Amino acid sequence: MENSSKLKVAVIGLGNIGQVIAGNLVKGNRPVIVADRKMAKARELSEKWGELSQPMEIAEAIKAADIIILAVWFPVIKELFYLYEGNLQGKIIIDPSNPIAPNDNGGFDKIIGEHESAGEINASLLPQGARLAKALGTLGAASLANAAFQNPEPAVLFYATDDASINQPVEQLIRDNGFEPLRVGGLDQSIRIEVFGDLHQFGALGKTVTASEAKQKV
Repeated sequence: MENSSKLKVAVIGLGNIGQVIAGNLVKGNRPVIVADRKMAKARELSEKWGELSQPMEIAEAIKAADIIILAVWFPVIKELFYLYEGNLQGKIIIDPSNPIAPNDNGGFDKIIGEHESAGEINASLLPQGARLAKALGTLGAASLANAAFQNPEPAVLFYATDDASINQPVEQLIRDNGFEPLRVGGLDQSIRIEVFGDLHQFGALGKTVTASEAKQKV
């Protein structure tokens, strides 16, 4: 695979998480294509981020990029797989989603089975030839922003993938976001790095961790 820092990245969905990921990539000097259902929002944010950021329509962004970060709610990923199946073939897809929805008590509930993971469900729906990594979703938006590019020891972002051939570009992407990557295993480990999992900020982990702290837990 070509130099992974040269692979084109698109962030699809500019909600809280998508905005932080795109902003972090710009801070990390990585060019990024940004797309949202509202083109005006993509243009406005891109203007704020400067010349490393390029706004596009969703379909155009998916065609142009090598790595597609689907920073959308979990149920929307299935829709995007269906709508853009042809254009997603052969792409590296980054899934930061958490299978949750707001409840009446001001918190969140899991919307799939207790022992199911978004990573494994999305892997089962993956367009032909696409490769999936569960990544960039182990911290809330505030920590993803505040802990990026931390010194002297960077904070960790965990990831999971079944395809070792994409480890390097996924790890480069995480570093360009200002974090240290740490693979937890295949997608059967996704549940550990989703909300309520033992390696998620809103699970047993409860905080950001550095590599030396994280290695004791993995």
